[in-house]
Amino acid sequence: MTIVSRSTPFLSALALLVLVACGDQWLAAPRLSAGLVQPPPAGIGNDAAGGREIFRHETWGDEAFWTGALHLNDVVQTVDPLTALAVGLKVDAERLPPGFLASADLKSPATTVELLRRDAVLGVRASVTAGGRVARLGITCALCHSTVDNFVLPGVGRRVDGWPNRDLNVGAIVALSPVLDEATKAVFQSWGPGRYDAYWNHDGKNAPVLIPPAYGLRDVALETYTGEGPISYWNAYVAITQMHGQGSFSDPRLGIDVVAQPDRVTPKLPVLRDYQFTLEAPAPPPGSFDAAAAERGRIVFSGAGRCASCHIPPTYTDAPRLHAPVETGMDPVLAGRGTTGAYRTTPLRGVWQHPPYFHDGSAATLADVVSHYDATLALGLTAQQQADLVAFLKSL
Repeated sequence: MTIVSRSTPFLSALALLVLVACGDQWLAAPRLSAGLVQPPPAGIGNDAAGGREIFRHETWGDEAFWTGALHLNDVVQTVDPLTALAVGLKVDAERLPPGFLASADLKSPATTVELLRRDAVLGVRASVTAGGRVARLGITCALCHSTVDNFVLPGVGRRVDGWPNRDLNVGAIVALSPVLDEATKAVFQSWGPGRYDAYWNHDGKNAPVLIPPAYGLRDVALETYTGEGPISYWNAYVAITQMHGQGSFSDPRLGIDVVAQPDRVTPKLPVLRDYQFTLEAPAPPPGSFDAAAAERGRIVFSGAGRCASCHIPPTYTDAPRLHAPVETGMDPVLAGRGTTGAYRTTPLRGVWQHPPYFHDGSAATLADVVSHYDATLALGLTAQQQADLVAFLKSL
């Protein structure tokens, strides 16, 4: 089985952090490349700075796909910055000289090209010719898993790594490719901001899920909603089978065995992992919750709410344990399309930062989350207990 089908070769590049299922049972434990324990290659420091460089700027050679197959390099040079911001792309203001935006024409595609030349568009790496043509284009981890603090204006500010870009409309961006037919474009255009579907090119079902945060994973056993594997497994899977980087990856459960020479991915995985482990969950903003209510909610969390039976402090997850959808009243669709058939308990640190909630975004607020579990588990919480529990969640 190939991850990329002849009819839909573009999809697997979009599915960051969610697995494409290729069977209905476990075949064997995943085999990771031996290079996972190799030292970083020359030029990449064995420290957080080296991992940060990989996270922000490494394309793994995926330009061959985004440029050669989808021709998105030709598309982006016709898009003005306001349109790019509207589909959720972010601009790192610290890559720009003083006064750049004040004098730039944000309705001109030439400004987009200049932003790319200055490496100011998060998660997009481009080679720009002296004549102002985008010759090559690739993507990095930061496309979906970094954002900005909007310090300058919405979508423009200081980079924040690890935060999910819930404004990013991946489907709308890819639908701009000139090689796609109208039916395929319609699927992508249906996804909406902050969502993607990793399974559509395998099972034909269109059910996108939310881009998850990539912070607070240092002590968490499994990375994805469905608990498919630890962080380096997923970094390898994403870089090679999703972003279409040049590397080797094998998992017999999925029928995947990709061998590349040279392998540009595997030697860099340990350093990338170590940087990601430095990405702490963000503290709640001052004044964003009632401290007295949060203290009462902490008691509900560990007692009547029964939350701590799965969201076990200090990580607020019980991973690597997994849960059947029926245990928590979750939509079973995603679990049924993966290899585990179950869901990982989501870590709660920084949960205030990334609404909506659940893998499918079915809970718009933390109050909706609490209400869901109160009904599903027949907890019988009072309105005051539910409100206090929300305050506690906001404090994490």
